[in-house]
Amino acid sequence: MKLRNTGELSDKVDIQMTPMIDIVFLLLIFFIFNFRIVVQEGDFNIRMPVAGPSAASIDTQLPIRVRLTSDDEGNLTGIVAGDRKLDNFSDLHQFILAQVGNDAGPDGADNMEVELDCDYGLKYRYVISAVTAISGYVTADGHIVKLIQKIKLSPPKKPS
Repeated sequence: MKLRNTGELSDKVDIQMTPMIDIVFLLLIFFIFNFRIVVQEGDFNIRMPVAGPSAASIDTQLPIRVRLTSDDEGNLTGIVAGDRKLDNFSDLHQFILAQVGNDAGPDGADNMEVELDCDYGLKYRYVISAVTAISGYVTADGHIVKLIQKIKLSPPKKPS
């Protein structure tokens, strides 16, 4: 076996680019497949009850008070809006439409506010159905009609 020695040492190192490009493309494919476009859900202007009584809080007269009552299992038993007893959330939606008006537009109900007074054990889905009935609706052609955007939840009262 004969080795050739030219007397010069080679300082150049060959870098294999093919595996590096493969890794870059695999990472690119991974991030493209895992990219999720999140559709923004309903943006409600909901004021949660404060933790304790505050000296700076000022009670204002609310135009609409909605009371949701439940049984011992958390199922909805009644809806009262103002002084009217309603049968379902569709009736609540029609009540809100009558208060706001059909041609109020996006700025028509800016000064109106609804206070939701829910029983302590009421299931969450009924609260969301009430918020949906109050806040607006989607027309047949896909346009969003906003009704009342200011929704306040009253502090929960534990049953005694």
